[in-house]
Amino acid sequence: MRFREDCQVLLNQMKEITGIQDSAFLLAALKAADGDLMEAVTFLTEDPAPEPVLNPAAAEPSAWEGGTVGKQLPQDVGAAPAPHNQDNLRTANAVRPLESPKAPAAERDAAERPQDAHSAENKNRSKRKRCEVWGENPKQNDWRRAGDWPVGMKNIGNTCWFSAVIQSLFQLPEFRRLVLGYSLPQNVLESCRSHTEKRNIAFMQELQCLFALMLGTWRKFVDPSAALELLRDVFRSAEQPQQDVSEFTHKLLDWLEDAFQLTVNATSLGDKSENPMVQLFYGTFLTEGVHEGNTFSKIETFGQYPLQVNGYRNLNECLEGAMVEGEMDEATASQSVKYGQERWFTKLPPVLTFELSRFEFNQSLGQPEKIHTKLEFPQTIYMDRYLYCNKDLIQMKREEMKRLKEKMVTLQQKLERYMEYGSGPARFPLPDMLQYVLEFIATKPAVAASSAQGSHTAALRSRAKPDVLGVLSQPNSIQERTDTRTEDEAFFVANSSPQQSSSVELQPPVPPAELSEGPAPHVVSREELNLVQTCLQRWRNEIEQDVQDLKESIARVNLSIQQMYCDPLLQQVPYRLHAVLVHEGQANAGHYWAFIYDQPRKRWLKYNDISVTESSWEELERESFGGLRNASAYCLMYISDQVSPAGADEDEGPEARQLQKEVEALSPELRHYIQEDNWRLEQEAEEWDEEQSCKIPQMEPSPSSELQDLSSESGPEQSPVCEPSVHSLSSEHARIAKEQTAKAIANTADAYEKNGVEAALCEAFHEEYSRLYLLSKETPTPQNDARLQHVLIYFLQNNAPQQVVERTLLEQFADKNLSYDERSISIMKVARAKLSEIGPDDVDMEEYKRWHEDYSLFRKVSIYLLTGLELYQNRKYQESLTYLVYAYQSNTKLLLKGTNRGVSESLIALYRRKCLLKLNEVAASLFVSCEEAHVSEGVSILNELIIPCMHLMNNFEISKEDLDAIEVMRNRWCSYLGREDMDAKLQRKLGELLPRLLDGSTEVIVLKEPPKIRPNSPYDLCSRFAAVMESIHGASAVAVK
Repeated sequence: MRFREDCQVLLNQMKEITGIQDSAFLLAALKAADGDLMEAVTFLTEDPAPEPVLNPAAAEPSAWEGGTVGKQLPQDVGAAPAPHNQDNLRTANAVRPLESPKAPAAERDAAERPQDAHSAENKNRSKRKRCEVWGENPKQNDWRRAGDWPVGMKNIGNTCWFSAVIQSLFQLPEFRRLVLGYSLPQNVLESCRSHTEKRNIAFMQELQCLFALMLGTWRKFVDPSAALELLRDVFRSAEQPQQDVSEFTHKLLDWLEDAFQLTVNATSLGDKSENPMVQLFYGTFLTEGVHEGNTFSKIETFGQYPLQVNGYRNLNECLEGAMVEGEMDEATASQSVKYGQERWFTKLPPVLTFELSRFEFNQSLGQPEKIHTKLEFPQTIYMDRYLYCNKDLIQMKREEMKRLKEKMVTLQQKLERYMEYGSGPARFPLPDMLQYVLEFIATKPAVAASSAQGSHTAALRSRAKPDVLGVLSQPNSIQERTDTRTEDEAFFVANSSPQQSSSVELQPPVPPAELSEGPAPHVVSREELNLVQTCLQRWRNEIEQDVQDLKESIARVNLSIQQMYCDPLLQQVPYRLHAVLVHEGQANAGHYWAFIYDQPRKRWLKYNDISVTESSWEELERESFGGLRNASAYCLMYISDQVSPAGADEDEGPEARQLQKEVEALSPELRHYIQEDNWRLEQEAEEWDEEQSCKIPQMEPSPSSELQDLSSESGPEQSPVCEPSVHSLSSEHARIAKEQTAKAIANTADAYEKNGVEAALCEAFHEEYSRLYLLSKETPTPQNDARLQHVLIYFLQNNAPQQVVERTLLEQFADKNLSYDERSISIMKVARAKLSEIGPDDVDMEEYKRWHEDYSLFRKVSIYLLTGLELYQNRKYQESLTYLVYAYQSNTKLLLKGTNRGVSESLIALYRRKCLLKLNEVAASLFVSCEEAHVSEGVSILNELIIPCMHLMNNFEISKEDLDAIEVMRNRWCSYLGREDMDAKLQRKLGELLPRLLDGSTEVIVLKEPPKIRPNSPYDLCSRFAAVMESIHGASAVAVK
């Protein structure tokens, strides 16, 4: 069943990315890709192959067949028609592409790349993490936000475009502040009459609520349905289920601008320059040009600046192409046939957004196509070279750049004449040709062994070797040799007829020395040789020097071009890359996600629907630059220092603290909205727990995060903001006390019969409260701790707020586990109704949660202590020590809040100390036994238990008793130094152990967590407590409070 769910999630993802809705066809692609989502998408959108004939049975999910990317479809899927080229048989058997008859040229080129490049791409693609982006994991813990980690956004059906844009904007602190602080005076609200104004206000309110949840929710991801419903009315289109990021961003900014204009109009009527959205996202540019001999000039406003991708290698080239069109020199002004214009930014917005035009319309096919060419962009771009204030300087540099490029062309043409010398189709480097002639004239002719052998060799060569001049005169005569045959054999096979081949095979073998002989002059005198060698060598040296000079000139010109705009005067207006919105798929279908730079964390994060994961600049380059596959950047968002996320406040402390500050700065209505949603999450978790309890045996929850990583550096400050408990602890405590609550309900039979259910609940509530209050006032004994009986006894003894006590008790009667009879069910329903009437304003839910977390930790400390003591009495010292150490560390955190919050610290310390001493004796005895197995066991006990525990104990608050015990253990091991009955190997091992034993100040100690404990009812826990305390009370002088 779980496999089918996972398979359906993958199919849904492929439908969204590719636009194909045929599940059977998508399943075939997924099988061919061995279950790899990215490979399946690549098959569907890149590889040119015919469509397979599918068997309907293939629609049923089954285990993936095969183990490599390139294998064929399973046997139950019909084979595709045989392709014309047998080399493409593998691809043809996979799946058809969506764009095979109309794929862009860049895609066809990519399909024809060498196999090693394709393999490298597959290797990179296989490393990509496939997170649960489109579906919700049924595990409850996967709903939970991890501390202050950014939240994802649920995809409610082709809405990844919304998530990518909203996440990018939300991570701009200034934009977030404006949205969350948006409010309209009452008179302005009442004056809004038009549908557009009302819609914009409603959208702003929904966006506020969404942003508030993204700040303070306990959920791993938020649901944007309410805001999206308003947008769907505008973007609803039967032909286009997936929206365009550019279109949505334009519409979003228009709505926000109109909404904020209402606030501006209240103070300065009609002044758009005061609109904060305009100030943040909009700039202006000046266009100057010549059209049919007439000059013109105009200023325009822009929000997203469009840039063409085709024909450019990087962002600066795109900008240069967008800013300069045609010729703009003075001579063009007098020619009516000429046209040219320049654009200059006169005002740049703090948030500068570039819209990359990666879609173009194919006139012949009558539909849009995506451009997959590679386009690089920097992490920081300097906009000085595009500003009007630098016009004169930039025009000079553009003229210089034009001159340098012309010079570069001239130099490259000159170099090309040297490196591709010749008048025919086959051309070669001139220095090499001169070198070959030098080698030829210096070769001495070989002396034939005999005339018969010579004539035979000549005959063989005449048949095996074609005319060299004839070969060079044919353009296709130079062939690549990929086998291990010699040059002579290759020419022989390529140019001889089958009859010639068979006749040559009958000839006796030719000696290798004969075959290796090269051409040489027949007769050359010493004078001729000296003259030719002198001339050729001189010419070759001259030409090599010319080539070297040309290469150096080209390198200098190229460096000048690269450094043209590196002038410090042109690096005064930096813009840092904030977000990259990526599209994967085709022109009419695909999937969007965003890479956003997290300034406080100093790293890139990838926002892919509900998934938010750590990323890197390397992954961003791979998925955003384009060229490798059909995923590429579609929108770039750069920001100036004015809106840098690294604000002044954010440098003062951890992200969690800043997050909490922002939540506290919200309006009471938004804080209330967050609290209600978090409380709903707890209720959902409780209901989920109840559903699961019907399916599997109820297990003890794992120890809370406070019991993790008990290092010497841990402390009470480590309490992340907005991190909920593993599940609703208050509901857990209600279930623990259900037997006591059921007795209280049973005692109200008369009130229920006479006065009804509300009277019965009131009586049970007061009777139970009185009973627990009296128990909390009883004097404790060594054998009894009333706090273990009920959560409210713990609360009352520690002076918890009355609202916390009353809500906790009411929740006991609202527990669904009380549905024993009609009376219990009726009381439970009334109690639940009263609970729903108590809002976050009546009870501080954060404080309420903290009290229940403390009691949960207190119970765990008690269970750990009891388990450790029981194991100690059974002489299981290794297991006992782990439980006692964990109990001590967690108990210390509780005691920081009050003496009644935890258990007796001295009792835990006493038995932790006893356990350590016992274990040290065992480890030492094993070590000195000199048997290898025993020595290893003793060293293991020392390294894994004794040393970590000693280092945890050895802090500035260590007691004298613990200090004495540590000294005793150290002395025991030091006494073995230099003993004659211990061999040198054992002494060396002892020398390695002692430094860690004597000084562990540089180590971070992490002790393994003890095994989980089975659940205990209050009565079982109290009886265990009494039995253990009774057994140790006579042997211990420690007073147990």
